[in-house]
Amino acid sequence: MSETFGQRLAAALETHGALCVGIDPHAALLSAWGLDATADGAREFGLRVVEAAAGRVGIVKPQVAFYERYGSRGFAALEDVMAAARAASLLVIADAKRGDIGTTMEGYAAAWLEPGSPLEADAVTLTPYLGPDSLRATLAAALRARKGAFVLTATSNPEARAVQSAVVEDTLAVGDHERVAARVAHDVNEANLGQPGALGSIGVVVGATVDRAAFGLGDITLAGMPILAPGFGAQGADPADLGRLFGYVSKAVVANESRSVLAVGPARLAERITARADLYREALNG
Repeated sequence: MSETFGQRLAAALETHGALCVGIDPHAALLSAWGLDATADGAREFGLRVVEAAAGRVGIVKPQVAFYERYGSRGFAALEDVMAAARAASLLVIADAKRGDIGTTMEGYAAAWLEPGSPLEADAVTLTPYLGPDSLRATLAAALRARKGAFVLTATSNPEARAVQSAVVEDTLAVGDHERVAARVAHDVNEANLGQPGALGSIGVVVGATVDRAAFGLGDITLAGMPILAPGFGAQGADPADLGRLFGYVSKAVVANESRSVLAVGPARLAERITARADLYREALNG
């Protein structure tokens, strides 16, 4: 694999547009799809989403928790779903939200980002709240493997704002003070320095429903980073809002939709994905 994750992601966004289809087999959706709330049901659900997404979008995002709930059989199902997605030339973002220190993070990096691992993905979501420095070795491992990561920065759940918009005041802050979210973005973006291509491999998670300015996340702060943006679809943000919400960095946005796509059921899923993907392409291309 010679291309970086950032280069592969840029190509996927250019070819297919911003839509990323979430693979979220929670119990209510499994029931609506006529599937059992079991590891086998979650596997079948995921494989159907992959089949519908292939060739229509460039990226899928399995929510690890909905597989993990079934224990070892759930992880085996997730392995099958991610392998099928990658075989279908879809980029896979494992939404695992891992965050720890030292050898524990080495283990997570090996699980999700090491080539040949049973859980190999193209990128993984990470949490920085043991300090962004705790992720440095993991981000370096991702880059060595030509993989990517998305670090939680300004999330769409309202209860996170008190922490993520708090002010950092220390010698490493940019200017007189800096918001925690902006500090995270600056710290993790350092990993992209010197990497090839216009888009880095290390990105951030910024909810589409948050006020970026309140978190210190202006266009300059986010420039050059991929942005995983939950909050489109069922959570309220519309594809037509993409340019307004993200401005100069809109073309780096990976717009995740889950319930708004999956709720139509398997028979109409491919049609729904095509329609939603077209809306994002129209929003950026006019």
